Amino acid sequence: MLSHEETMRLIALAQQGDDEAKQTLVVENTPLLKSIIKRYIGKHIEYDDLFQISSIGLLKAIANFSTEYNVRFSTYAVPMILGEVKRYMRDDGYIKVSRSLKAQANKIAQYIDNCRKEGQEPTVEEVAQKFEMEVSDVVFAMDSAKMPVSLYDSANDKDGKALQLVDRLSDNSDKKLVDNVILKDMLSQLSDREKKIVFLRYYRDMTQGEIASKLGVSQVQVSRLENKIIEKLKKQYDEQ
Repeated sequence: MLSHEETMRLIALAQQGDDEAKQTLVVENTPLLKSIIKRYIGKHIEYDDLFQISSIGLLKAIANFSTEYNVRFSTYAVPMILGEVKRYMRDDGYIKVSRSLKAQANKIAQYIDNCRKEGQEPTVEEVAQKFEMEVSDVVFAMDSAKMPVSLYDSANDKDGKALQLVDRLSDNSDKKLVDNVILKDMLSQLSDREKKIVFLRYYRDMTQGEIASKLGVSQVQVSRLENKIIEKLKKQYDEQ
C-alpha cells in the first residue's frame, strides 16, 4: 500500500500528464477496485467490464482530487468509483426484459387470472398449449413478470411523486463500504503491536487478560494500550 505522501506525489505527477504515475496509481489501487466491484459480480455484467468502468472512476478521482479536500485519496475515490459503476448500470440496465416478452407475460397473467375467477388453476402445460409456446418459454415469461425492468425505472410513490426504484430501497451498503475503506486505511498506520491488539480484541474477541497473557505483559498495560489506540483512531477519523 502506498503511503499518503507517495500517493499525493503520484497524483500531482499524474495531473501533470505523467502516464507512468497514473498507471502506478491504478495498479496500487487495484485491490480497492476489486473490493468495490465484487458486490456486482453475477448481476449480468462481465467482470472485465466492471473493472474497466471502476478504473474510469478511479482515473476521474485522480484527475479531480485536490489536497484542499483534506481527506485521504481512498476516501475521496470510493464514492466516485461507485458513482461510475452505478451510472453504467443505470444506462445499460443489468436487468432487461424486452417489450414483447413483457406483453406475452401480461397475456399469460390475464389468462391465468380469468381461469382462477372461473375456479380453475391452469397448469404450465395448459398455458403453453393455449399460447402455442414451449413450456420453458412460458416459465421464462412468467418469471420475467416478477422482476423490474431496471432498478432505475420510475415508479410513483403514495403521494404520486415519481421515484426510481433504487431510491425506494433502504441500503446503507455504500456508506459501509466507505467506512470500511477509512477503517482499513487507519489500521494500516498502526504499529505491528497495536494491530495485533486490535485484531485479538475486536476480531478474536479476546479479553484484556487473555491478550496480556499472550503478549507477556500486564492487563493494565493492555488496557492503557487499547485506550491509546482508540484515541489515535478517533483522531485519525476526525482528520478524514
